[in-house]
Amino acid sequence: MSDRITVGQLYTGINTPNLLSRSKQGDLSTTAERPFAQVLEDNLLKLSNHAAKRLEQRGIELKSEQMQQIGTALDKAAAKGAKESLILMQDLAFIVNVKNRTVVTAMDSESMKNNVFTQIDSAVIIS
Repeated sequence: MSDRITVGQLYTGINTPNLLSRSKQGDLSTTAERPFAQVLEDNLLKLSNHAAKRLEQRGIELKSEQMQQIGTALDKAAAKGAKESLILMQDLAFIVNVKNRTVVTAMDSESMKNNVFTQIDSAVIIS
């Protein structure tokens, strides 16, 4: 019982487990390699492979302000407890997984005609 215990330290003696030592080099390399726009997009909204294909097939190009509007709509849907949401914006429709912040599919006005939206629990209309 001659080991010294330092205030704020859970382990006696000089040696501490390797879990407590941080790798500063690893932390910096992951953020420095990715461009800021990519980090922002990952935190704001993701596109599934299916949605990316549909956007390309239908010639839909999303601007950053539209992505922000969809992100805001997602925040509102999440606040209400939504899981899968239909987001209507001008002549576009998106089915979005709220928890993962991922666009599952995207449609233009032609694709929406005579269409039934299933497996959604909410709808957000952006004007």
